[in-house]
Amino acid sequence: MPRRTDAPATRRNAAWAPEEGRAKVLSTCPKEEKPVSTVTRDDAYEFEEKGFGWLLFAATMLGLAGILSLFDGIAALSKASFYAANAHYVFSDLRTWGWIMLVVGALLIVAAMGVFSGSGFARWFGMFAASLALIAHFGAIQSYPFWSLIVITLDILVIYALAVYGGQKME
Repeated sequence: MPRRTDAPATRRNAAWAPEEGRAKVLSTCPKEEKPVSTVTRDDAYEFEEKGFGWLLFAATMLGLAGILSLFDGIAALSKASFYAANAHYVFSDLRTWGWIMLVVGALLIVAAMGVFSGSGFARWFGMFAASLALIAHFGAIQSYPFWSLIVITLDILVIYALAVYGGQKME
């Protein structure tokens, strides 16, 4: 069972100190031994910057959308029965649509890797790739309206995340 030990208060955890100059910190050691680790709640989030969650969301969604777009492109090129019958596409036929989705999927995966690396160029490239995916799924809205609207909404959130927080380095 965790027990409380006294640790010297620092400027960071001074607000947690019930007594002057001392902070209560949890440790998991028996009473006879010294604590192995003492970590305050503030220290646990020391390296997390503002917007890190948004950047992680953007990179993850770019990668996931890229993989799913690759699958969509491969399925369209193989003329699988996955696609709706008698669907009308903005660009020519199903094979053309498959190539477009394959290229967009590859661009999204490259953008996701760039955002994970924290590159400043990846911010703009990710916004460009998400915009292309948004336009591509807008073209497929007649055949799959619900799926297209979900992807378009996620693309808008990715563009927002990269526009607001994309200049920061992810660690």
